[in-house]
Amino acid sequence: MAEAVNTNQFKNGMHIEVEGDVWRIVEFQHVKPGKGGAFVRTRLKALESGAVVDRTFRAGEKFPRVHTEVKNVQYLYDAGDEVVFMDEETYEQIQLPRASVEDELQFLLPSSSVPMLAVDGRPAGLQMPASVELTVTETEPGIRGDTVSNVTKPATLETGAVVQVPLFVNVGDRLKVDTREKRYISRA
Repeated sequence: MAEAVNTNQFKNGMHIEVEGDVWRIVEFQHVKPGKGGAFVRTRLKALESGAVVDRTFRAGEKFPRVHTEVKNVQYLYDAGDEVVFMDEETYEQIQLPRASVEDELQFLLPSSSVPMLAVDGRPAGLQMPASVELTVTETEPGIRGDTVSNVTKPATLETGAVVQVPLFVNVGDRLKVDTREKRYISRA
């Protein structure tokens, strides 16, 4: 029997099993209304599909806890429908379906190191840092005198990702990019 976790023990980032699927607790809030029983409002993200749902549970409800571990892997190559990584400790190669890591791939350079989440020993996805530094490979030159605030242009980064950047950014500049919102933060 897996370890049971009740709603009072919830923490952000914890994984639980609900109706046979593994979910990550993105955020939660204990609510004690003046009338009636207490409950817990949660936002859960499905590990398999990536779907995010809001669920409410009664206070004290129990769920099987899913054990997770994080290990560092190196991005080796994209093999079409699969992406190949290497465990940095055991040198074992791990294949993940391309669809499950498509968003993260646009910010990963070959041979870069990234933490991989494993659920019950099975690889489940990548944990990207909040921001990465990448070089601009293609963008239109800024026009002198065009200094209206908040005007942006598309820029292609060395990984192939396209983000909107301010007009002063040129080819060859290193940028700090937010990996979750896919947006420009600053020059690096």
